[in-house]
Amino acid sequence: MSSLYELVLLAPEAAVEMVSDALVALDALSVSVEDADALTPSEQALFGEPGMPAPKAGWNRSRVVALFQTEAEAREAAALLIVQDFFEGCEVLGVQAVVEQDWVRLTQSQFDPVEITPTFWIVPSWHEPPAAAQQVIRLDPGLAFGTGTHPTTRMCLRWTAQQGAQGQRVLDYGCGSGILAIGAAKHGAREIDAVDIDPAAVEATRLNAAANHAQLNAGLPDRALGEYDLVLANILATPLKVLAPLLCSHVRTGGHLVLAGILARQADELREAYAPWVALSVSDEEDGWILMTAVKA
Repeated sequence: MSSLYELVLLAPEAAVEMVSDALVALDALSVSVEDADALTPSEQALFGEPGMPAPKAGWNRSRVVALFQTEAEAREAAALLIVQDFFEGCEVLGVQAVVEQDWVRLTQSQFDPVEITPTFWIVPSWHEPPAAAQQVIRLDPGLAFGTGTHPTTRMCLRWTAQQGAQGQRVLDYGCGSGILAIGAAKHGAREIDAVDIDPAAVEATRLNAAANHAQLNAGLPDRALGEYDLVLANILATPLKVLAPLLCSHVRTGGHLVLAGILARQADELREAYAPWVALSVSDEEDGWILMTAVKA
């Protein structure tokens, strides 16, 4: 029998914050909010594109779900909320038991091996590599961005797999999980610096590199020193534009610059930002995202 219970409420946009705060004060273990009209013609998209503000702060109608330790606590919270002035326009949809599940196994089932090329795969630790895989990065979902599931990550890895990095000095700027740096190591890079402004990303990179027997140096951005044969940066268009002088200064003459995190409509902005140093071109495109590369003359 389950020991956890959900109190499910319906709330208009104006009441969501107050109701959520009240649920926390009533000892809810967690409170989640979602569009009550999701998967209907009235569904609202609240998340703007990268670098753009969200078009709206909240949904017209929200489904608020609070998790409680016992059924009695959930029902008591509902009874206390109903009599509050701020609950006007809200509705109690019910209290229901949370079905016990093996959450670890459920989470793992949502992450399958990811194909980069027919012979290069990203494989979680609980999966066996596909028979065709000649190069494998072992990587589990974690706190840092970059598990190989996003088009920007796949395009960067695919570029490295196709172009190779044999004997090269490589910089992964904004390394996240370290996946691009590890990909370079798998393809023969001789020296790799992986840097990020987030200490958690640096630690994740070190752990993932160790798990993949990849030799690299992970640290904060001041760890990037001198010129490199290959500079990889999978961030977003706005910071990439700001970083243009810095990133280009790290590319040796004849070296490659590989940029991702760019929407197709942002190509001209990036070309213009990098024009004083290199001539960027689109090398790959997937699901509206592009990969831009250049050779430094």
